[in-house]
Amino acid sequence: MRVVGLVSGGKDSCYNLVQCVAAGHEIVALAHLKPNQAVGDEMDSFMYQTVGSSAVEHIAAAMDLPFYTDTILGAGSVTGRDYTPTQGDEVEDLYRLLSRVASETGAEAVSVGAILSDYQRVRVE
Repeated sequence: MRVVGLVSGGKDSCYNLVQCVAAGHEIVALAHLKPNQAVGDEMDSFMYQTVGSSAVEHIAAAMDLPFYTDTILGAGSVTGRDYTPTQGDEVEDLYRLLSRVASETGAEAVSVGAILSDYQRVRVE
């Protein structure tokens, strides 16, 4: 399956890429949401790890993969267990990014390091 890897720069997102390849999937691109410049390099987010955002593009370069990035414009406004699309929520930034990546690469699936987070898993699904 053609997979886009969501990377934060953390060990979980990187390890998940390894597991995707081991399972026979093809990583076709890496994607990352970075904090808005107005808040600096680190921001509070229910969804995203932003520490290390400046180094993520180097992972894509080392893997010789296309790198897609966009800015987190929304905030975590829907914080319950379930999620319904809500304008202005930070999850909508992810949807916008993944839609573009899928359109341009033909990616069929998403790899994410949110291994034990139901909150993040539900929103990526």
